[in-house]
Amino acid sequence: MNYKKLFLVALSIGMLFLYACGPKAVAPQAELDTPEHHVSTGNKLLKRAERLDNDAARAAKLDEALSEFNRAKALDPKFSPAYVGIGLVYGFKGDHNKSFKNMKKAKSLAVDKEQELDVLVGYMRLYILAKNKVHDKWLKKVEALYHKAVKHTPDTPKVHYYMGEAYKLSYMFREASLQYTKVLDLDKDFVEEADKQYAIVQKIERAMPGTSVGKKIALLDKITRADIAALFIEELRVDELFENRTKKEFDTAYHAPDQHDYNTGSYVKAPDVTDIDNHVLKADIKAVMAVGIKGLQPFPDHTYQPYKTITRAEFAIMIEDILVKIIGDDSLATRFIGNVSPFPDLRGDLPYFNAAMVCTTRNIMEVKEVRSGEFGPHGVVPGSDALLSLRALKTQLKKY
Repeated sequence: MNYKKLFLVALSIGMLFLYACGPKAVAPQAELDTPEHHVSTGNKLLKRAERLDNDAARAAKLDEALSEFNRAKALDPKFSPAYVGIGLVYGFKGDHNKSFKNMKKAKSLAVDKEQELDVLVGYMRLYILAKNKVHDKWLKKVEALYHKAVKHTPDTPKVHYYMGEAYKLSYMFREASLQYTKVLDLDKDFVEEADKQYAIVQKIERAMPGTSVGKKIALLDKITRADIAALFIEELRVDELFENRTKKEFDTAYHAPDQHDYNTGSYVKAPDVTDIDNHVLKADIKAVMAVGIKGLQPFPDHTYQPYKTITRAEFAIMIEDILVKIIGDDSLATRFIGNVSPFPDLRGDLPYFNAAMVCTTRNIMEVKEVRSGEFGPHGVVPGSDALLSLRALKTQLKKY
C-alpha cells in the first residue's frame, strides 16, 4: 500500500470538505450590490465617523460602516478590502483583538499590490489607534510598516499621511510636518487632511509647549475648562505670576480654596467643588481656582464643570483678566467700551467685546475668519491656538 498516495488523497478530500463548509457568497440584490461598492461606501462612512465629536453619532456612523463592510464580505468572503474595513471599524471602537484579527485575514486574502498596500496602511492605522494598548513600541511598528509600504508602492499619499499622524501623536512635530509636506507635494489624495494637520503642527512648533501636558493639549480640536486650567498653571505658570505680583502666597487647599478679591485686597472662601475629585487635572484646577481668574471660578451649584468646552469669548475674558491683574491697569477692562466694533459678528455692547479687542489688538488672539474679519465668539478654542496665545501673552508679561 502506498501510504504517501493515500495521505495525499485524504488531504485533498479534507481540503474539499473544508472548502465546501466555508462561507458561501450571497447573491447580489441589485446592480450596485457589489463588494467594491459597499467597501467604497463603508470607507466614506468611516471617514465621516472620524470627523464627528459626538460619541453617540460617531458610534452610529461606525455601525453603518461596519454594516457596509460586512455586506461586502457576505457578497465575497475572500474580498480582502472588506476585512481591512472591518478591522478599522473595530480599531475605532477599541476592540483591538478583533481589529488585528480581521487585518490578518485581509493580509491572507490580498491578491494584488493595491490590496497588499491597503493592508500595510491598515496595520499602520491600527497601531496608531491602539498605541501602547497593543505594543509599547507602537511607533517603531508603524515606522517599519511605513518603510515597507514606501518600498512596495512609492509616492502614495496615504502612507505619508498616516506616518505623519503617528509622529504627531508621538509629539515629534518636525517629523510630522515633513510627512504632511510630502503629501502636499504629491498633490493627489489626502491634500485637504494633510494641509489641515500641517497648519496645526506648525502652530504647535511656533508655540513650543514646554510641558508634556501642553503637548497633549496642543493636539486637541477643542479645549475644556480643565484643559485651560492646566495650560494656565503648567505652561503660563499664572499662579507664580500672581504670587510675584501680589507678594502673597495663594492657598491651594482642595476643599474651599482661598480666592483673592482684588477689589478689597483680601481673600474670600470659595465654595466646595463637588465634581473634580477623580479628574486627572485636579491639581491644576485647584490651583487655578485659587488664583481666581475671571471665567474659571466655580459655578453657583458648587461645580467646576471640568469637561465643559470653552468658547473664544470665554477665553478672551480669561486672558483680559490675567492682563489686568498682572499689569495692574484696571482701565484695560473698559478701554474699548463705546468703540465701534471692527468685527462683523460682534456688537460693541456685548460683555465680551472689550476682551476681544484687548486680545486682538495685542496680537494675543487672531480673528477666526481672516477674510471676513469675524471674531467667532462662540467658536471653540483648539489646543494649538490656545498655546500660541499663551506664548504671546507670556512674552508681553515678561517685564511685569
